[in-house]
Amino acid sequence: MTAHDAKTFNFTGPLRPGFITPRRVVPVTIVVPDYANRPDGSSPCEEKERGSNKIAVHSIKHLHDDWRDEKLRSQYDILKIKRACVLSREVLDLACAAVKPGITTDELDKIVHEATISRGMYPSPLNYYNFPKSVCTSVNETICHGIPDNRPLEEGDIVNLDVSSYLDGFHADLNETVFVGRPDQDSVKLVHTAYACMMAGIAIVKPDELYKHIGDAIENRADKSSCSVVRTYTGHGVGKLFHSSPSICHYRNNKTPSIIKLGHIFTIEPMINAGT
Repeated sequence: MTAHDAKTFNFTGPLRPGFITPRRVVPVTIVVPDYANRPDGSSPCEEKERGSNKIAVHSIKHLHDDWRDEKLRSQYDILKIKRACVLSREVLDLACAAVKPGITTDELDKIVHEATISRGMYPSPLNYYNFPKSVCTSVNETICHGIPDNRPLEEGDIVNLDVSSYLDGFHADLNETVFVGRPDQDSVKLVHTAYACMMAGIAIVKPDELYKHIGDAIENRADKSSCSVVRTYTGHGVGKLFHSSPSICHYRNNKTPSIIKLGHIFTIEPMINAGT
């Protein structure tokens, strides 16, 4: 952000962007997605599928088999996906454990980047449509996709860590919101409500249910806490593509098409605002 942008941008709270360090290096031994080295960061595979509403269906026959079995994993995509998710959860746990007053989100990015690489994975956000970092760190009033910088986290902040990784041809995508030090009551209410909204949406998921009912459940739960749902961003399909169909609206009376089928893989990640 330039000095002129900083003066003219309509900030909604006291948070201001800090300095962004150069993107971190990925070893040549890491297998990368199609956008990793493109100057514009675009994904040709995603662009090809954009607007098609085609939802990938995965066989889950071997879902509960051991993903550590390399021979078995080589035969079944669902085990490759499961492995990517398990290892990405390890990365997210390391990042969450490092959150404390005084640490910068750039330092959290370093932790995520190195933990991802050490597990043989590529950090999916890196260069995705020119995103400059390996994790999204969204502090306080930043809704999502915050860029790590040199601003130290402060006592009472909340920060969402959005970790995504690419391994064996598949992406995993997960996040968690963490309190920095001691939160105030409003922050506790907001974060707990967001979690409850996510679980309300997940509770809807079953074969032959309508996708649009997920948003109904989420907003109904948000209403109970006098909170509101962000309508601009959605959940999404994830797998061979970082973002794909379906788009999961998190609000009531949405027009999300399609029916949930066995083997669909997608995220439910409601973003919740304090107040209405």
